[in-house]
Amino acid sequence: MSGLLNRASGYRPLQPGLSRRSSLLVRASGYRPESPRGGSLLARAAALRGAGAESRRFPVSRAFPPPGPSAPARRAMSGTLFRYIVSETAVSFFVAFLFFFFIFFVNQLLLVAQQILSKKVPVNQVILLVLYSLPSVVALAAPFASMVGILMAIGRLSSDNEILVMLSAGLPYRNIVAPAAVVGILVSLASFAANDILLPLGTLEFSRLYQRIIFSTPALELEANSVKRFKDTIIITGEVEGRVIRDVLILDKTGDGERRFILAREAALVDRGREGLSLDLNNAFVQSVGEVARRDYDYASAEFLRYYVPQEDVIQAISSVSPREMSSRDVWREIGVKQAALAEQIDGQRGLILRGAMNLEQSLRRGPEAGQAWRNRESYAAALARDMEIERVYRRDRRLSIWRLEFYKKFSIPLGAFSFVFLSVSLGLLAKKSGQTVGFLVGAIIAVFYWAMLIGGQTLGINQGFSPFLSMWFPNILALSIGIIMLMVRVKR
Repeated sequence: MSGLLNRASGYRPLQPGLSRRSSLLVRASGYRPESPRGGSLLARAAALRGAGAESRRFPVSRAFPPPGPSAPARRAMSGTLFRYIVSETAVSFFVAFLFFFFIFFVNQLLLVAQQILSKKVPVNQVILLVLYSLPSVVALAAPFASMVGILMAIGRLSSDNEILVMLSAGLPYRNIVAPAAVVGILVSLASFAANDILLPLGTLEFSRLYQRIIFSTPALELEANSVKRFKDTIIITGEVEGRVIRDVLILDKTGDGERRFILAREAALVDRGREGLSLDLNNAFVQSVGEVARRDYDYASAEFLRYYVPQEDVIQAISSVSPREMSSRDVWREIGVKQAALAEQIDGQRGLILRGAMNLEQSLRRGPEAGQAWRNRESYAAALARDMEIERVYRRDRRLSIWRLEFYKKFSIPLGAFSFVFLSVSLGLLAKKSGQTVGFLVGAIIAVFYWAMLIGGQTLGINQGFSPFLSMWFPNILALSIGIIMLMVRVKR
């Protein structure tokens, strides 16, 4: 009679040819559960080992109970493990966010605040200006912090062998990738909201407050060795001592459309209230030139000259909003307006090209009999070449390229947090020691390269006419592609 252990386990007695001293793994390899993917990890490993040796394959006892009614091929995702990885990533993200926030904060805000404080502006107004500028800092810092945070978290889990334990327990890689992807998506949404909703609102309040500061402290608008534009007026300044400005050059247009140049040894900046700002010029020289007839000019000199900058020009200069500070919907609408205006300009220029080509063709066809038209054939050819070059410049409008680049940038930078997920997970799994420190350093280096590619793409898009979409999205596409390839190689191993 078989023993109690054999009766309880449901296994057949030991097969002939196997010693009772054989190892547990060898003895277990002779028995396979009915479901090839069921059972514990040890039983599955034993079955695989037994498959390699024909002499150790034995029939399975039907008395062995199946592992379950429907044994899954892979372990399901653990909610506890999901929350654990998300919490680890959130803590690392917060640390990295503080780092990048400090860098962008110093770069974009503290320098401006220092210039304003040097003009004796009240501290509370400076603090408000800083608060209104925070959305732009958050929108830039969040994607980089997401990448570095995921790298630090996965690197720490890998260096502490927690990733190895998860994989040894039969958990697939999606238990590691899914929490990181969720964090990346949440950060992308938050960054996009800060860039597309909070930034325009902050810019509007910033402009309103800055207007009040300007009219209470007009010296802010004119600094030493600077160029300032007010609508149709450009003011170039030299050294500034208090309210006295040395070596002033003013470029503007008169009411008749003439270009005017004003030079002065020194000028005093005065706040005229509702009238705007004024420059009291000493030893001034004025020259006006016709817009069309450049040889027709007038000049004059004066020991004292008062030059006004109207209040509405100052307000327009301050409140002008760049595409970076607008919402994506407003930028897209403005691009449509500019495209329509540009198409009208191009059509008009093509009409000039057509007329110039017809004049040149007629003069060449008729030959010397055309008289004056024949003698003007070289000027016709030069004018045609000039009109064609102007048409090419119109088609490569840099201003429209800037607006398109800013539109795509509003999506590419926030979604960079998700594009970095696969790359961060793949690199974090390679960490052996000091996972958090290595992850932080590697993430900072990748952030520098990413920012350099963004700047390089923007330069190519503006100067070389490169595709605005590829200019702004190429870093994301590159990071996502490399990350997916590295992760697939890791999973296959």
